[in-house]
Order: sequence, then structure tokens, then C-alpha cells
Amino acid sequence: MQSSIPSICRECGQHFDKPPNDGRCSSCGSPRLISHPELDSLTIAHIDCDAFFASVEKRDNPELKNKPVIVGGGRRGVVAACCYIARINGVHSAMPMYKALKACPDAVVIRPSRDKYNEVGQQIKEMMRDTTPLVESLSIDEAFLDLSGTEKLHGGSPAATLVKLIRRIEEEAGVTASVGLSYNKFLAKTASDLDKPRGFAIIGEAEALDFLGPRPVGSIWGVGKSLRGRLQRDGLTTISQLREMPEDDLIKRYGVMGKRLSNLSHGRDSRKVEPGGKAKSISSETTFSENIRDIEGLLFRLWPLCENVAKRLKTKNLAARTITMKLKTGGFKSLTRSRTLPQPTQLAEVIYREAKILLEPEVNGTPYRLIGIGTSQFAKPEDADLSDLLDNSAETIAKVEKAMDSVREKFGGPAIQKGRTLLKE
Repeated sequence: MQSSIPSICRECGQHFDKPPNDGRCSSCGSPRLISHPELDSLTIAHIDCDAFFASVEKRDNPELKNKPVIVGGGRRGVVAACCYIARINGVHSAMPMYKALKACPDAVVIRPSRDKYNEVGQQIKEMMRDTTPLVESLSIDEAFLDLSGTEKLHGGSPAATLVKLIRRIEEEAGVTASVGLSYNKFLAKTASDLDKPRGFAIIGEAEALDFLGPRPVGSIWGVGKSLRGRLQRDGLTTISQLREMPEDDLIKRYGVMGKRLSNLSHGRDSRKVEPGGKAKSISSETTFSENIRDIEGLLFRLWPLCENVAKRLKTKNLAARTITMKLKTGGFKSLTRSRTLPQPTQLAEVIYREAKILLEPEVNGTPYRLIGIGTSQFAKPEDADLSDLLDNSAETIAKVEKAMDSVREKFGGPAIQKGRTLLKE
């Protein structure tokens, strides 16, 4: 008889009170299930894209799918990144290129395209911020997320929301990512390295000490080669050995780092997920599974982006004066168009109407693979969407949107929608 441990399908997001008897999701048939006693209560996640640079290159050139790929600077350079096929052959980041090609002579070498990687990384970060405002970026392709209090908004536990987010990253950005879920940042980041690629690993509070005990001291985030060597010379090779030492002794030996070592060895990490500095822009975009040429299809994809941006403006207590619409053609050519409003706005309807004005002249038969909407030039919300003696439409729009926000806050995002969310046949 199966124990009552909550489970979730990593393919479709179906939730189970206990693992299915046959080990497969009853909704989609996938064996990609994850079960954990604390599945529904953990809220801190670390997301790390898998072999990011190489994955972007494979996405853009399907002929590379089953080939070893190295991203780097030529025969005399070094490896910036490599795919998992190349890693199996012994290639790793920072390896001299001549050694990498000796280990994997069949590898396809591609020079880095930083602008392209930055663009995809930004697209993924926007998806994360659509999920929660508490996103702390660590690098171009990884970040911490705090999903506390998002259950009602997304209609499920943080774990279920992460499954949806990872699926969206795969579908829209065309790369895969791995998730670590825990009760603090240290263990979330540790977990994300346990099951790659396309992994989803969990470290719960009840198991943390037993999990950490036998691990090497070098696996602690922040312990580099020099400190690891010093710890090993002092006879401290495992985390459990660190834990056995009094904190005062660790501080005497290793200074401020001694306190950190003591806390992390006990699974303690009080650091909060801290979003970056003051936002200069707020945007959202989506990549289509098939190119779109018609105005109806583009507007259908545009509206939820406007809602996402408006939601984040309200969450951050901001209003925007400038609206920017972004398109990317099937040939990966990008174009942007902007309008500055007479007064700032927080309203999805206003953002949508302005974006529609920007979009219509660009719909001329060109196939597009991506659409995005951005806002900038921020102002105080009290200066936004003021009524006009000659035109009180802003007041009406604001009242309708406020009523919709209230319903969604109480019953979840899908509880109420506008008619334009239904694509006309």
C-alpha cells in the first residue's frame, strides 16, 4: 500500500495525494513524478538552465541536437560552455580549447554570441518575474525565487507553479532548466545540482542534516579551493565534521567564514531572496510554437502580456509613462516601437490599447515568432490614470480592472477573464 506522500507530475503538473501505484501520471502517462513529504510546503527555489549557451545554439540549429557542442573562442581560446554530450567526453568549462578538442575531436565549436544569450536570459527572467516578484538573479541563466504566498494567485503549491514555469521556459525560450526546492537558499541551490538536466530535486527540513552530513566541505556554497584545502588540512573533510565543532572554535580558526560554516553545516541560512535594485523597466514576452502573421493571433498573445506587466506594476507600486512593443521575425530580426503617454498608467487595458497602435502598422504579412510588451519611465501610482473632464474612460477602465483584480485576489488568476482571451476561429 502506498504511503500518503504528496506527488506531482513534472510533465503536466497533475498533483497526487500519494504516488500512483504504477509510477505513472494518470493524466498524461509520464513516469516523471516527484514525491516528497514536504512537497506542498517548501517555497524557496533555485532555477539553473542546463548547459545554457550550448542549449541556445542547439535550439537555433536543430542539426546540432545530437552532436557535441562547445562554445568557445577558437583553437587557442578556452571553453566558455559545452553541452552534456561534450561533458561525457571529458570537456568542461574553462578547459583550454586544444585539450577540449583532443578529448572530443568530433565537437562542433561555436563562438559565443553574448547578445543572443543575454536576450534569452532576460526572456527567462521575465517569466520568473511573472511567477513571483521575489526573483534574485545570480547570473544570466540562474536565479533564486521565493514563492511564498503565491498559492492563491497561481492556483497551486509552489512546486506546482514551478512545474508550470519550467514547462513555459522550455516551450517559449527553447531551453531546459533544473529546479532545486527547499526551505532556504543554500539548500535550494544545492538541490538544483543534484538532478541535471531537466531535474527537480527537493531537500526538506526533516532530512537536511542527514543529507548534508556525509557531503564534502567543498560542496558548501562559497567554499573555494583555498578554503577547502585549509579545512582538509585541519582534518575537516565532511560537513558532519564541521557540525561537530563549536561555532566559537570555527570563528577563531576561520573568522567570519567560521560562523557561516557553522550555520550552513546545520542547514541554517537566514538570507532572504532579494530582488535587484530599482527596476528601470518591466516587460513580458512570449515565443510562439509556430510563426504568426495575422493581427488577431498577435493581439490574442499580446493581451496576457499586458496583464502580466500591469500586475507587476501594481505589485511594485509603480506606474509607467512609456510603452514599448517588441517583435521578432521568423528570421530572428528584432524590432521595437515605443509611445510615451500623456500621463502614466498601471492599467492593462491602457497598455494593450497603446501596444495595439504600435503593432498594427507592423502586421504586413511578415511571420513573427515572438511578441513582447515593456514599460519604462516610472512614476508614482497616485499620478496615474487620472480622469479627464472631457473623457472619463480612464476612470471607467480603472474601476473595471480594480474589480477584476479583487476577484482574482480572492479566487485566483483564471477566475475572471476578458472576452479577448478567447481566440476567434
